[in-house]
Amino acid sequence: MRKAMWVAAAAGVVLLVAGCGSEGGTDKGGSSSAGSASTGGSGSGGSSDQKLDAAAVTKELTDAATGAGFTQDSSGEDVPEALKDCMVSWTADAEKAADPKKSYADTVATLTGGGWAEARSSELQGSVIKSLTKSTWQLQASNHATGPLKLVMFVATDASPQCQAVMEAENAKHKKS
Repeated sequence: MRKAMWVAAAAGVVLLVAGCGSEGGTDKGGSSSAGSASTGGSGSGGSSDQKLDAAAVTKELTDAATGAGFTQDSSGEDVPEALKDCMVSWTADAEKAADPKKSYADTVATLTGGGWAEARSSELQGSVIKSLTKSTWQLQASNHATGPLKLVMFVATDASPQCQAVMEAENAKHKKS
């Protein structure tokens, strides 16, 4: 049941980011097309024409987060097998970070410096959620590290038609359960 809710939440993130990309929020990319941000801001190697895949997104997230002082929380939810090519989840162990707020800001800064464009940002009662895009990927960077609950999470989904079809099929499969 947890995986079904996880898939539904991930699909909701995709719909939220894709559906609201051209209205409201703070558009820092200057483009209404998430797929148009194909070149990076720093010369980090590789061809800008190469398709971004889950392994590359995982590496970028891991490098940015660990470079900012986070360690990965091994008890975080695993991505369902059917979605491994379309979704990446990286949960920080915010309890072990010296300053989770600074580490979160530094992670986001590293990602935006590496070609991720900030599409939107919102803050409510100390929680911050930033939406970033790169190629067909959409990333929700969430920092809920205020108060007793310390949760910092990065969830990226590929909004390509192929991955949207996989997510819809996975959600339909779990709705019947």
